Formats: sequence, structure tokens, C-alpha cells
Amino acid sequence: MSITSSMVKELREKTGAGMMDCKEALTVSGGDFEKAIDYLRKKGMSAATKRSSKAAKDGAIASYIHMGGKIGVLVEVNCETDFVAKTDDFRLLAKELTMHIAAANPRYLKSEDIPPDVLEREKEIYRSQALAEKKPEKIWDKIIEGKLKKYYEDVCLLDQKFIKDTAITVGTLVSNMIAKTGENIVIRRFMRFQLGAD
Repeated sequence: MSITSSMVKELREKTGAGMMDCKEALTVSGGDFEKAIDYLRKKGMSAATKRSSKAAKDGAIASYIHMGGKIGVLVEVNCETDFVAKTDDFRLLAKELTMHIAAANPRYLKSEDIPPDVLEREKEIYRSQALAEKKPEKIWDKIIEGKLKKYYEDVCLLDQKFIKDTAITVGTLVSNMIAKTGENIVIRRFMRFQLGAD
């Protein structure tokens, strides 16, 4: 089957992938759009790690006001090109991130952002708990490691379970979008405001 330029254009519009990638996907899948999309997603997932070194300087700032003005969120999500920044998928991602932040109230973007003194305080609490529960000292490190993982899931945006699909984390949600668009996508920063909170 010959792959026409209009087929390539249609697949590019659906996926945001590059023209050559779309042509390759359609060729491999024999012109089947669903198989071509699956092919691009699989290829994109392995490419997602490669893309992380690319500069993400475009993007959008999204906002969300919840509960009659009692909670507000701003988030900056970056991508590589204006083309991807204007797609419905990218804008939906940014919007869903604001709603997730409003609901889940993360304190940090990623675990590396947690100040050392805060982390040390958490570890000290877990040590005290292990001592109080008379756990053998040789397994304390393992216990602390497990509790820290749970702590990251509570307070770090990228480690939190995505509120609309708890089978994935927010980090996975972003990786899926990298795979779909073929561009590096980064949550640069966020701010959550709650009326009356410090």
C-alpha cells in the first residue's frame, strides 16, 4: 500500500509526531492508523529518555481555581516547540496537572527538591518509630527506605498517583505525553494557593 502525504499529515495531526516518524509508522503498519499510533507510542517511550536532554523552552502556564475561589493553582509546563505547546493534548495535560495539584496538594516537584533538614527530620521520626516498635537495628535502613518511598508519594508531584488514573504516577503521565509528542516535556514549577493557609 502506498502511503500518501495526506495520510502522513493526518497521523501527524493526531499524534504530534514528526513527519518522517509518521511516514515510517504508516509504512510499518501497512497504512493502519491504530497500529501506526501504537508503533509511534512504543517508539516514543524509548525515545522519552533520550528526549530528556533536549531543551524545553516553550510551553504554557495553566491556571485553575477551585471551590468558589478557595484554592488556586498555577503550573508551568515546558516543551521544545510552539507547535506542541498549541496542541489540545498538551493543553489538556497542563489543565489536568493544575487540577491534580489542587486536589493532591504536593509540596515539592520531585524528591531531589526536598530540603536536607526536612528529609533528615523524616528519617529521625522513622528511626524513633522502629526503636519504639522494637525492630532489630539491622533492618532499620530498609524500613526507613520504604517509609521514605511512601513519603515521596505523598509530597512529591512526580511521585504522586495521578488522581484521574491511580494506576499511574504524574511522572508516568508526563512520560506518556513525551512518547506521544516526541518532545521533551517538563513540569518546570507550580504554585498552590489556599485561602487562609500559610
